[in-house]
Amino acid sequence: VQIAPGAVVSSNVVIGSNCLIGANTVILSGVEIGNDTIIGPNCTLAYSIIGSNVKIHNGVRIGQDGFGFAQNENINLKMPQLGRVVIKDNVEIGSNCSIDRGTGPDTILGEGTKLDNLVQIGHNAVLGKNCIMVAQSGVSGSTHIGNNVIIGGQVGIAGHLKIGNNVRIAAKAGVMKDIEDGMTVGGVPSMPINDWHRQTIILKKLIKKRKNGK
Repeated sequence: VQIAPGAVVSSNVVIGSNCLIGANTVILSGVEIGNDTIIGPNCTLAYSIIGSNVKIHNGVRIGQDGFGFAQNENINLKMPQLGRVVIKDNVEIGSNCSIDRGTGPDTILGEGTKLDNLVQIGHNAVLGKNCIMVAQSGVSGSTHIGNNVIIGGQVGIAGHLKIGNNVRIAAKAGVMKDIEDGMTVGGVPSMPINDWHRQTIILKKLIKKRKNGK
């Protein structure tokens, strides 16, 4: 194991063989890290179990409180965040991603999943195996995403949804309802990709007619 200058490893941390901990990274008490895992500089890990052969790029935050509040007489009351983040083997997490710990159930990233830079994963969210999330996309709390899902850049996914296996979500889509296995969707709100293309073409024709005074 190599620990670069300025890194802080708290008590009760377990680090496997052949790991690299980057400069100024902070690993808080209770974190477990598997073998052959690389953690870049300036990362923060808390309340997490990290698998083997995981690559975490610079500036990643894992295990901070999720965004959970309850309103009571116009006061936002913070909900206790008691879960963990569980990251399976062979996951790669791009720079400046943020992965919240669970409220009670854990936040989970499945084996082989890859996150681009600036991805946000909310509390209790579950991503299956071999998923891909492109930059600036986000998943709200308690949404479950199946295996082999590809999520384009700047996609927003609402909370408490179920996204099936082998789903494709086009860039900038806004997902507000469940998606069945194998579907490809796009648009805001998201819809089957062919419907989105038809809608775009119809709107373009309507605008052209109006410009032409017809």
